[in-house]
Amino acid sequence: MNEQSGAATAGAPKPWSMKRVVIASSAGTAFEWYDFFIFGALASTIGTVFFTGLGETAGVIAALGLFAAGFAFRPLGAIIFGAMGDRVGRKATFLTTVSLMGGATFAIGLLPTYAQAGIIAPILLIILRICQGTALGGEYGGAAIYVAEHADDDKRGAATGWIQSSAAFGLIAALLVIYFTRTTVGEEAFLEWGWRIPFLVSVLLLFISVWMRLKLSESPAFQKLQAEGEVTKTPLREAFAEKESLKQVLTAFFAFMAAQGALWYCAFFYVQVFLERNLGVPGAEVNWIILLVTVISAPLYVFFGWLSDRVGRKPVMVGGMILGLVAFWPGFHAIADAVNPRLAAAQEAAPVVVETDLDSCSVQFDLIGKAEFTTPCDIASKTLSAEGVSYTRVASSDGNTVVRVGDAALPVSDDASAIPAALVDAGYPASANPDEIQKGTLYFWLIVFTVAATALYGPQAAALVEMFPTRTRYTAMSLPYHIGTGWVGGFLPVTAFAIVAATGDIYAGLWYPIFFIALSIVCSLLFWKERHGRPLH
Repeated sequence: MNEQSGAATAGAPKPWSMKRVVIASSAGTAFEWYDFFIFGALASTIGTVFFTGLGETAGVIAALGLFAAGFAFRPLGAIIFGAMGDRVGRKATFLTTVSLMGGATFAIGLLPTYAQAGIIAPILLIILRICQGTALGGEYGGAAIYVAEHADDDKRGAATGWIQSSAAFGLIAALLVIYFTRTTVGEEAFLEWGWRIPFLVSVLLLFISVWMRLKLSESPAFQKLQAEGEVTKTPLREAFAEKESLKQVLTAFFAFMAAQGALWYCAFFYVQVFLERNLGVPGAEVNWIILLVTVISAPLYVFFGWLSDRVGRKPVMVGGMILGLVAFWPGFHAIADAVNPRLAAAQEAAPVVVETDLDSCSVQFDLIGKAEFTTPCDIASKTLSAEGVSYTRVASSDGNTVVRVGDAALPVSDDASAIPAALVDAGYPASANPDEIQKGTLYFWLIVFTVAATALYGPQAAALVEMFPTRTRYTAMSLPYHIGTGWVGGFLPVTAFAIVAATGDIYAGLWYPIFFIALSIVCSLLFWKERHGRPLH
């Protein structure tokens, strides 16, 4: 084995501390996730602070800017910083990304509100979100590669598993900081100025991350490239224009990154939407449920990374995909019955039927939250979907729209405000009763989802690193990762809602993750070659 490729000769001392490498890299990545999660957790507050009073045009611009920063700029950042990492080095690049991410996050806490500065406030927010999204595109790849290129060949999965677990630590930190800030200053003060604290606190994490990373040296694999004069001058061309490399990029995306985005986001994000919107669980209760599951997930990433060192990446990761594929459909049904049994009983006793002109029904796919669905069919469908109620559409004889809830008939034109009250009268619960929740069943299925997600995600960094040569590794692996997580995973909630609204079935949104998981299982079995335990060179 070759020390320069990441594995020292047995018994020979390493010129670095693997513990320091893992801690410094994982801390920076956890900080990245902290930034991501605090913005997501405070989305409603941010909307109130920055977008109140915006006109229609300005509101569209702001929504487009935030959407672009959150998703579209992640692959762009992967290209920019991937090329930098392959030309300049791993250490300099992930120092740059963590500094850009941290500086942008801290600056959000200093921004004026819309009430203070008018339209300039959301414009500045958009710019900072673009900086965050761009930095995010380079941070993960740099940290994963840096750890993998230091690790022994037979311990690479366990070492990079800590990078994967940093997502859990970031979420835990974000939820705790927000919770303690809210409870300390009170909701009124939090909306006025307390929302800034979680963003400003991030500067402490930034200083710690930069300080730790400054103490690190360049990765041995990249040092070897430099010593041999083999550092690429055209990483983008070598990664995406050459046939063999492009084939590996496409294999990485279709064989497991597409599934990772769909499975992980479903297990940790879409399930929150399902519990809160469809089943009526109070938001605070949902936060604590997900926090507990996240704590359970943290050691599982490292465990499955370690297991993949023993049996291979492919068996562990494909096993996670298969578990998610077979568990999501029965699991979400079982969760619904366990969390809100009165909803299931009402659906059976008083089914909802929408009689309408079927040609007037739209597919309510709204990426930026600004599209208008104004036909009676769309209004009725959107209202019922938001209430978490399944329904059936049938053609009406006269073209008018009528919502039937049991024996009640509710005409709908441009207003569907009578529907919620009619649902309550028919026995539909306004929300879930916390005392009726069968927590054993709920947590059983959430843990099953968590095991599936961590089995896929835990060994993923090592699998990606092993697929590409050192010359183009940063560039080639970052793009499929961020398309998978940023686009496939990021589009899951809005796409799932559109599917639910189109079909009238609150479970139909699960076809989105199921499709991508099934696609990846087939592609991984056909095209993905196992490479665990081999020297990276």
